[in-house]
Amino acid sequence: MESRRRLLALPPALLAAAPCARAQSSWPERAVRVIVPFPGGSTPDLAARVLLPHFQEVFGQPFVVENRAGAGGNIGTDLIAKATDGHTIGVSINGPLATAPFLFPNLPYDPARDIAPIALLARTAQVLVVHPSLPARDLAGFIAHLRAEPGRLSYGSVGAGSGGHLAMVELLHLTGTSAEHIPYRGFPQAVVDLVAGRIQAMVLVLAGILPQIREGQVRALAVTSEQRLPQLPEVPTLVEAGFPDAVSHAWVGLIGPASMPAERIRRLSEETRRALAAPAVRERLEAAGFSIHYLGPEQFRAHIAAEAARWGALIRRFDIRADQ
Repeated sequence: MESRRRLLALPPALLAAAPCARAQSSWPERAVRVIVPFPGGSTPDLAARVLLPHFQEVFGQPFVVENRAGAGGNIGTDLIAKATDGHTIGVSINGPLATAPFLFPNLPYDPARDIAPIALLARTAQVLVVHPSLPARDLAGFIAHLRAEPGRLSYGSVGAGSGGHLAMVELLHLTGTSAEHIPYRGFPQAVVDLVAGRIQAMVLVLAGILPQIREGQVRALAVTSEQRLPQLPEVPTLVEAGFPDAVSHAWVGLIGPASMPAERIRRLSEETRRALAAPAVRERLEAAGFSIHYLGPEQFRAHIAAEAARWGALIRRFDIRADQ
């Protein structure tokens, strides 16, 4: 009774705001749909499934992964951007958030306008690998081979404009060399052809090629991170080889529609930070080749903008299109 009297004594403006505050604090009111714009087992899918148990415990509602692959991640990301149910978030990567506007002329969403960055979760270096039949034993040897036989070496990627493709284009540009690009629709066939020697080189995320490196089916020449990787301590970085401008990472982040309330973004971001600090979460992500790299909403937005500027300039310079 006393609490009711105190509530009735509040100014009208505060009384009007009270139901909104209760509704905000009660979120989520039902299961949350977590759209991953890539297939099960992909990099963002793995990151989502490691993170979500913490959300379910803290928020007291199921967080259900929905894989909506297609068009390089654009289909699922468009669903996130256009969600209006108040219970949809997503986990996505570089492509749909930073480079898609430069690769797809009819992109149905604008990442800068329609997406709310919540938190950068983690990143992973890429690795330059070659078939063992190639005479190159290190990056210098690889560059020498390219210069001796310009345009004859073929390299694969998981699609035109993918992270691995752009990283290789940048390296070829920085070294003044050339090679033939062979795009694939995904990792499995590209890796099969690389191991078989049908293509000679590839840049791809560590998790996608680590078993083949360890089994000697491919040779790792360099990693794209600033420091050597604990999983491959013997493999030098591109920085060590004299190419600091070629540093790059694949990354994965938590996003929502631009209409998401700021307080909800803040709370999800803070819970993401707490989850990533948990040893069990860190160990699972690091075992998959990630390194934890948390950024809050504004820092994540700035990161996306910087990535878009960098890779957008490269895409325009070499007229790269997703249908190549």
